[in-house]
Amino acid sequence: MSTTSAIGLDFGTTNTVLARGGPGGEVAATSFRHGGDTVTAFRSVLALWQEQETGGRATRLEAGPWAIDRFIADPLECRFLQSFKTFAASRAFQHTTIAGRNYKFEDLLSAFFRKYREHAGDALAELPRRIVLGRPVTFAGGNPDPALAATRYEAAFRAVGFDTFHHVYEPVAAAYFFAQRLQRDATVLVADFGGGTSDFSLIHFTKTAQGVAAKPLAQTGVGIAGDTFDYRIIDVMVSPRLGKGTKYKSWGKVLDVPGHYYTNFARWNQLSILKSPKLIAELRALTRDSLDPEKLEALIAYVDADVGYSLYKAVSDVKMRLSSAEQARLQFEANGVGIDATVTRRDFETWIAGDLERIDTAVSAALTRAGLDERGVDKVFLTGGTSFVPAVRRQFERRFGTDRIETGDQLVSIAYGLALIGADPDIERWCVKPDDDTGPAIDME
Repeated sequence: MSTTSAIGLDFGTTNTVLARGGPGGEVAATSFRHGGDTVTAFRSVLALWQEQETGGRATRLEAGPWAIDRFIADPLECRFLQSFKTFAASRAFQHTTIAGRNYKFEDLLSAFFRKYREHAGDALAELPRRIVLGRPVTFAGGNPDPALAATRYEAAFRAVGFDTFHHVYEPVAAAYFFAQRLQRDATVLVADFGGGTSDFSLIHFTKTAQGVAAKPLAQTGVGIAGDTFDYRIIDVMVSPRLGKGTKYKSWGKVLDVPGHYYTNFARWNQLSILKSPKLIAELRALTRDSLDPEKLEALIAYVDADVGYSLYKAVSDVKMRLSSAEQARLQFEANGVGIDATVTRRDFETWIAGDLERIDTAVSAALTRAGLDERGVDKVFLTGGTSFVPAVRRQFERRFGTDRIETGDQLVSIAYGLALIGADPDIERWCVKPDDDTGPAIDME
């Protein structure tokens, strides 16, 4: 294995992309063949199940689209984990128990990467010992601990053969990739919209005879992105059908069903990890005293069936269709409980209005940190799947003008940038410094 080269890995909340550079400075993402399609964006999901073998039952696992196949084929016997990146920086998350075994975050991540590499075949048969890891400016969740996330990342990748680690802010990597197309000096704002976080970096690039020189000006982030937008749809269109806002009787009083269930359950990516017999027992007790027991029974049916991915897919498809249509139909059924409703773009944009304001505040914080106003930004590069949402793009167009907005390679730009940084002789200037983790400029999650 080469000790001088490196790969760039964008382990995302929704998708994972790995890229590596070639001898001529070119860069390419690892691709996979699945179901007759070639994809570079590998779903960041795991499926675990048990199989009978000689001597007892053994736990098996799959990752990416193959994990989705397994879950769809046998949802009742399969534990399906999605968006597990959101637990990377959480001290509250110690492990999840599957088939009697405790899995820490680093166990899940190393198992995921082994399967990623296995499905890549010859393309990843040999790997360097260095890896450039993308990380958000602000990790998802309440009170995230970036140093803990870095420790967990390194433990996971040390277990699969890497021994040298570089951590780079994801929007910085996207900016590095974008800078390759610049024809003149420019101050660039990169807005990276992932599944769990939205991150913003301001960097001034200078064209030199040796290439592109850069001066980072500011980074900010906020724990709002695609998953939050999905949450808004679920919270309004799904949760009320599952008992949100209903009441139950307790000791002669009529009380509201606790809202914290729906705060957790509307984030269905967490359900597979947090689901427990204790939680089911609590819901059954509430159902016995409920004034609308059929709705809580529907909730139990959804939780028990572990429909997190299926619901996520239905909601995400609605969000995607609303990027090009004024309305979209949400259809979903599990355990005999169905939802059929129309979502309009106007309503959706109303639901996410508060989130857009918080994103705008994070952008303002980046400008303030850099000592700039909108006139000091030459280009705005939007990347990540949520940049396709019309309301998001309009917000940046209103603030910076349509002519300064650029997009492209939304799903692979970070991985490409990480791979290019991995070949930079002065790689350390792009990496997150220990004192960068004293806290983000803004984190209002």
